[in-house]
Amino acid sequence: MNNMRKTVLLPGIFLAALAAGAIRMEAQFPSPPAKASCKFADGRTITVNYSSPRMRGRKIFGGLVPYGEVWRAGADDATAFVTNVDVAVGGKNVPAGKYTLFTLPMQSKWTLIVSKQTGEWGIPYPGEKYDFGRMEMNVSKLAAPLENFTISFDPAGTNCSMKLDWETTRAAINIVEKK
Repeated sequence: MNNMRKTVLLPGIFLAALAAGAIRMEAQFPSPPAKASCKFADGRTITVNYSSPRMRGRKIFGGLVPYGEVWRAGADDATAFVTNVDVAVGGKNVPAGKYTLFTLPMQSKWTLIVSKQTGEWGIPYPGEKYDFGRMEMNVSKLAAPLENFTISFDPAGTNCSMKLDWETTRAAINIVEKK
């Protein structure tokens, strides 16, 4: 009888400890790492590595992320943009390579900033002297609030639309593969 209690009790203790560890891990990583990529028809790719913060009841744009100030487009480490092919981002030619993405959100328009400075923590913004280029983004409203900041791509042949979605805002920009 005593062995049967141990058989039932030990797995229960193990599962409780495992669950407690998972809760602590989530608390340690409130903005988990995320990745988005676009694969063009010829197999070449764009990859974006970022951290995905959560709303957690906060006002995001015009609050946590102030209008008129450069934002790292995520949390924690700066958002990395890697392309193995020359592209035009919002009409601006960007050679294959590794860059950092920042944004300048405003109420009615956003600007995407492609920075030559890489490998840094997301803040502070390294400054305009490192900007490769600034491109205007299209801004629209999402149908429903989105808890997790998300970067995604809609590929279509030699085009990829990159979307940054959070709260009730979508900022998007077209990226075209250069041949």
